[in-house]
Amino acid sequence: MGSYRSMKQEISEIQYALAHLGEGDSMLGSSVINDYRSGYPVPQTIVGVDWERLEWQKKHYEKRIYVLQEQCDAIERYVEEDIADSLTRRIFRMYFLEGRTQKEIGKFIHMDRSTVSRKLNALAQ
Repeated sequence: MGSYRSMKQEISEIQYALAHLGEGDSMLGSSVINDYRSGYPVPQTIVGVDWERLEWQKKHYEKRIYVLQEQCDAIERYVEEDIADSLTRRIFRMYFLEGRTQKEIGKFIHMDRSTVSRKLNALAQ
């Protein structure tokens, strides 16, 4: 559960990288071909976008986003559907999904931090 926020952040980072894929010279590649127009082979350098690498990187990013999103969705479903007690569900949502501290949660729901901690520990076991 503690990795939920990290996965959400990673999704944002990958989406940014995907949106800016190919900017600058990061996807430039070069190759050497032989030019036979003069009757004998003359090496010529070709520089351009490496489309295969660009497509591979795009698919790799999209697949990683999909996997991370599935994991986040599973955690969200667990919190929303499998925790029957409303108060415990709210505490779990605030702590694990929103990233609030136990002290902040206690202040918000009018409980002391130790009670919040006990609720979190009880369900985690």
